[in-house]
Amino acid sequence: MGARKLSLVGVVVGLACFVFSGVASADQEQGIGLQEGDPAPEFTCQDDSGQVWNSTDHVGKWVVVYFYPADFTSGCAKQAETFRDNMNQLTEMGVEVVGISGDSVSNHQLFKQHYKLNFKLLSDEEGAVAAQFGVPVRQSGRRVTARGPDRQAITDANGEQIFLTRRVTMSRWTFVIGKDQSVAYRNTNVRPREDSDRVLEFIQEMGDK
Repeated sequence: MGARKLSLVGVVVGLACFVFSGVASADQEQGIGLQEGDPAPEFTCQDDSGQVWNSTDHVGKWVVVYFYPADFTSGCAKQAETFRDNMNQLTEMGVEVVGISGDSVSNHQLFKQHYKLNFKLLSDEEGAVAAQFGVPVRQSGRRVTARGPDRQAITDANGEQIFLTRRVTMSRWTFVIGKDQSVAYRNTNVRPREDSDRVLEFIQEMGDK
C-alpha cells in the first residue's frame, strides 16, 4: 500500500476515534444524528445534585431531553425558563424534562438556584451523551459571566464576580423519547423561547399513545 493510501487510512481511523470519543465529527456538524422512530440510547449522567440519573429508570413515560450550549447564556436561560413555566402542565401529563449541557454539576446548581428551575439538569462534561444522540459537540474555552434573571452579575461570598467555564459546548437540539423508548420528536432548529411550547403541543397531540 502506497504512502498516500496509508495516509488516507490514518485519516479515516482518526475520524472514527473522534466520533466515539464524544467530540463532534464532520457528520455531526452537518446534523446527522438520531431520527424519529429510532431507539433512544441508554445513558447515565450526574444530575444537578450530584446524583446518578440513569435513563433506564425512566422507561414507560414521556421524557424530554433537551441539549443546550451553556448555563447562564441569555438564550439558554430563556429556554430553561419556558420549560420551568410549562412544568405543571407537562407533569400532569406524566412528562419528565431534563436539560443537558457540558456544564459541571456546580454550574448547574448555581443556574438552577438563580432561575428557580423545577426540573433536572444533567452534566455531560465530555459531550459523550450528546454524541450518542448525534448532537454536534465542540471544544470550548469560553468563559461566561453568571448573571441572574435581572441580568446583574452574580457574586460569591467575598463579593467577587462569578465566571463559569466548560470543556465542551453542544448545539441546541431537543428530543422527546416516547413510552416505547423510541425517538418520538426531534428538533434541530430550536428557538429558545418556543421550544417548550412546541414540545407541549406535540405531546398534547399525541395523547396517551
